[in-house]
Amino acid sequence: MKALTVREMRSIEAAALAGPWTESTLMQAAGERLACSISRIFPKPGTIVAYLGKGHNAGDAFVALRTLSMFHGWRIMMRCAHPRDRWAPLTLEKLSLLETAGVIGEPGPLPDILEVIQADQPLVLLDALVGIGANGALREPLLSLAREMEEIRNHFGAKVIALDLPSGVDPDTGEVHPGAVTADATFMIGAPKQGLLFEHAADAVGALHLVPVDALAPVDTGGHQLAGPHSIRSIHEPRPFNFHKGKAGRVGILAGSREYSGAAVLASMGALAGGAGLVTLHLPQEAIPFVSGRLPPEIILRTCKDPREILSQRYDALVIGCGLHSTDPGYHRSLREAILASPLPTVIDAEALNLLSPGDPTLLRENHLLTPHPGEFRRLAPDLVRLPREDAARTFADRTSATVLLKGCRTVVTRKERPLWFNPTGTPGMATGGQGDLLSGVVGALLAIGNPTLEAASIGAWICGRAAERAMLDPEISAQSLLPTHVHACIGGAFRDWAERTR
Repeated sequence: MKALTVREMRSIEAAALAGPWTESTLMQAAGERLACSISRIFPKPGTIVAYLGKGHNAGDAFVALRTLSMFHGWRIMMRCAHPRDRWAPLTLEKLSLLETAGVIGEPGPLPDILEVIQADQPLVLLDALVGIGANGALREPLLSLAREMEEIRNHFGAKVIALDLPSGVDPDTGEVHPGAVTADATFMIGAPKQGLLFEHAADAVGALHLVPVDALAPVDTGGHQLAGPHSIRSIHEPRPFNFHKGKAGRVGILAGSREYSGAAVLASMGALAGGAGLVTLHLPQEAIPFVSGRLPPEIILRTCKDPREILSQRYDALVIGCGLHSTDPGYHRSLREAILASPLPTVIDAEALNLLSPGDPTLLRENHLLTPHPGEFRRLAPDLVRLPREDAARTFADRTSATVLLKGCRTVVTRKERPLWFNPTGTPGMATGGQGDLLSGVVGALLAIGNPTLEAASIGAWICGRAAERAMLDPEISAQSLLPTHVHACIGGAFRDWAERTR
């Protein structure tokens, strides 16, 4: 779905209001769907404290609070920046419907909020101080409430979610003004906001969530796009009832070494969890003892002396590079030849990327899908290192026919003459070795079933990020302890979320 500027968003709102919608019905739809989105991310109800300004953003919040209280079992509290006689009339109207709220008065009663904290229930702070029409840094009394949210988040384990945008972040440019709210997640109403997708805004914005409101959905497909089931169609869902492994795709993986045996295991596990019917791992002979006992029994294992051997096998997609390690120049030449000679959709990762760095990107073709992390990307395109990562990915993609998946907290996917896709899912807990290997396997499975490279890369990034979010719902797992194996265990649930559009 296209990310919009404030002007574009206002134009869509005006068109909706010129039709059957009113400001009140739009606010009702936005608030109710926001509440549903929050309840999905936090399936166990707890306490939500809304930090409110005086405009329509607060009205959306009142509708959401009422829905969360009446239908999802949440305890609700409010922190109001202004007296009621300064609120917008429609905002006051929505407050009148909120009969069960416990209202907290002017700034100051932090102990009142802390008293409701329970170890087994979430404490959520809802940032609804300003909307997309606000400009510049926060001023008092909003600034004090933003600082209060920061203190509770930093020292008492609360999660901050922003309504449409974190207050103090520019929705067009992504500039984070001093004193801006730091959100763990931002729930964008109707359509993505352009500035919130950029890397320099990521620490303030957190995970991105789209709250769909049909009347506010953009129709343009150009520009920057937010990846997700609302905008990308996977060709294999739902599966026909007579589906079998031959239709699910065959993935060939060339990965692993004595030093990096786990990468081969994780890539293979990712391909299985991604839906591949048959997964075959080609492994150097010296790595066999370090890998064979750790592989799932569903994986076919073959030794591989020369990377070109993989070209003689019958596969639908290849994954090459995860954990490969060799100092033999002859092996490097054969690996490069295998990559460039194969007509199959091919994920190129890790050591295979390093062999191409710095190479001639025009040698790469449409069947190639590169998955570099920032360090690998710097080696691929050292001249682009000073550009913002969005511009760097776009520039590199224009030099080649390949698809580029540039990993990061806001993974971007693109190819020549196509939009730049931003992945909204994920968690800081994914900053662990092996997550990229798992992703490569999942993407390989999506390629094997017939998804084009751009779609397979975007879906795979979304699925792995969502699986990490699901894993973090386990009270025994934290951002510090999240492992690729935890993410792997939740990939099935992430695919279900994709199919049911419940994220």
